[in-house]
Amino acid sequence: MSRRVTKTAKGPFELKPQDKSAFICMCGLSQNQPFCDGSHKKTLEEKEDKIFEYDEKGDLIKECCGGECCGSDCCSEKEE
Repeated sequence: MSRRVTKTAKGPFELKPQDKSAFICMCGLSQNQPFCDGSHKKTLEEKEDKIFEYDEKGDLIKECCGGECCGSDCCSEKEE
């Protein structure tokens, strides 16, 4: 069963243990969940008023206007 997880952060959350920090993924794109692998760098150019959808490899597949029309003609497939 698949599910959609919406995360809005564009960077990791830092855990500060005793000696060394650990970074928890907050963008949802890391291939090393729950830890950050730097994949959030792909989100830095995202506009706040848009919704972006990525595939399981972390590649952008859709950009939507962010309104209630998500899934209709307002969404554009990424051109390959």
